[in-house]
Amino acid sequence: MIYMDHAATTPVKEEVVEAMEPYFTKYFGNPSTIYKVGREAKKGMEEAREKVADLIGAKVDEIIFTNGGTESDNMAIKGVTLRNKDKGNHIITSQIEHPAVAETCAFLEKFGFEITYLPVYSEGIVKVEDLKEAITDKTILITIMHVNSEIGTIQPISEIGKIAKKKGIAFHTDAVQSVGKIPVNVNDLNVDLLSMSSHKLYGPKGVGALYVREGLRLEPFIHGGGQEKNLNSGTENVAGMVGLGKAAELAKRELDNNMKHLSNLKEKLVKGILAIEEVYLNGYIEKMVPGTANFRFIGIEGESLVLLLDGNGIAAATGSACSSKKLKASPVLKAIGLDVVDSHGSLRLTLGPENTEKEVEKVIEVIKTSVEKLRLMSPIWNSR
Repeated sequence: MIYMDHAATTPVKEEVVEAMEPYFTKYFGNPSTIYKVGREAKKGMEEAREKVADLIGAKVDEIIFTNGGTESDNMAIKGVTLRNKDKGNHIITSQIEHPAVAETCAFLEKFGFEITYLPVYSEGIVKVEDLKEAITDKTILITIMHVNSEIGTIQPISEIGKIAKKKGIAFHTDAVQSVGKIPVNVNDLNVDLLSMSSHKLYGPKGVGALYVREGLRLEPFIHGGGQEKNLNSGTENVAGMVGLGKAAELAKRELDNNMKHLSNLKEKLVKGILAIEEVYLNGYIEKMVPGTANFRFIGIEGESLVLLLDGNGIAAATGSACSSKKLKASPVLKAIGLDVVDSHGSLRLTLGPENTEKEVEKVIEVIKTSVEKLRLMSPIWNSR
């Protein structure tokens, strides 16, 4: 299989599996206990916290473990808004957020919160001027994703953070698609909260983390025994946390080499696919993560193309993994100005460090042949 859907998930690295294994067997204790096997589990968990903090330039006690990016987003958004509901009820976000953010904001609307959804225009990028105009004296939270999961565009997070800080507004970013792929430092980004997910950077599924800047208080997300600073109660997934820690350690060590490798592969991929007639790139290529490319193919359906690719041993996607089974057009592609037909004719390819130039060449070849085959049967293409 040629795997080109790394934005959906990544395989767990062997080193990560090896680091986790003892915590299923030898160090199986509950980290809340005070005897030896519990202390050993606690030690592994805290060492993992140090590695996660190191990856994003945070302090160790600013890292809260969660069960993934979605829980991190929910914890950040609900934690800030419920804690500060007496100060205001206005949230600013964008039109291209992951459902973990978009649906959480929609939920809060039912309870009297007002949401502003900033446009992103054809480039897929929020304009800082729009953000400034959207701020009111009731704004208590800004939540803008760092990198979009479908088109890979990088948002001006650092600039937004400076504005939020000046106004005294809490600022959260969903960095699930950026951590481990590009340099991410919470102080450089000027964020108060940052979400990340283990399975996007070669760690296990079911674990993630939320960075919470020191001094920022959140309403507890899960109530119970008070684990994770009373924000996320429940017996900890120690093995998963250790896996995330190891994945974070490897991501930091390999970041520069991976970025260079992925940039070279993506350049070759984009050049080859855009050579096909009536194919366009979605989003602004100058401000994208190295491994993501989203194309629209005029006259065909993306799902049909994905199935043909799958039949040739190539894994790709039509949109974000969380919405790929839905028939409605992608809100992200709609936000950058695509109509329903063009949205359904889009394909997302997301590369990983293990991909090779030979694989890219094979993918280009198969896509070209598949597009020709689909267009022969396409009433849209043949009626032009």
